Amino acid sequence: MQLTSRWTIYTIITLSALLITVVAYANFKVMRFESLTTNNTNELKNGNVCLVLGTAKLLRSGNENQFYSNRMHAAYLAYASGKCAKFIVSGDNRHHDYNEPDMMKDSLSKLGIPTEDIYCDYAGGRTSDSVIRFKMVFGQSSGIVISQQFHNARAIYIGKSHNINLIGLNAEDPTAFSSFKTKFREIFSRTRAFFDVEFFNSEPRHYGDKVNI
Repeated sequence: MQLTSRWTIYTIITLSALLITVVAYANFKVMRFESLTTNNTNELKNGNVCLVLGTAKLLRSGNENQFYSNRMHAAYLAYASGKCAKFIVSGDNRHHDYNEPDMMKDSLSKLGIPTEDIYCDYAGGRTSDSVIRFKMVFGQSSGIVISQQFHNARAIYIGKSHNINLIGLNAEDPTAFSSFKTKFREIFSRTRAFFDVEFFNSEPRHYGDKVNI
């Protein structure tokens, strides 16, 4: 009985150590791509197609989601500085009363970006879907991705595995507790992306008709 108990403890410790090692390695591998991001539009070339990654406009409390509003502001700065000529706003649209692409298009339009320069990707339920569809549906093999830095790094990592060259324009991070929670979840999102890229070669759930930009 004692031997069995020791073996169980040893197995648990070994598996836990292995899990921690894999998670740490996956996050380190993705984190390296933060070097391909910038906070400064002056470091970007002009006339890009820009991929804006979606999130909820409002928090569950009904308050403004600063992750969202900061991404919209970064997208506007990219447009105003001539770095982004066209936008693909990609996000979740799984429910009839929740539509991230339309919300982003409306917000960017109100900031002064012409609607004819904004294309909606309604099948961007996951970051990997958004990135792969950027090339396979919208025909873009390079461009700028706009989100917070930790998110941009993951998108760039995914893009590299599909021969998509992305540069990240970093939206400002919120300072609230929600930022900590989101970044904590990112640990596991990066781990999932690592397995998707390195082992499973995951594809988007939907492709659909190609869109010319």
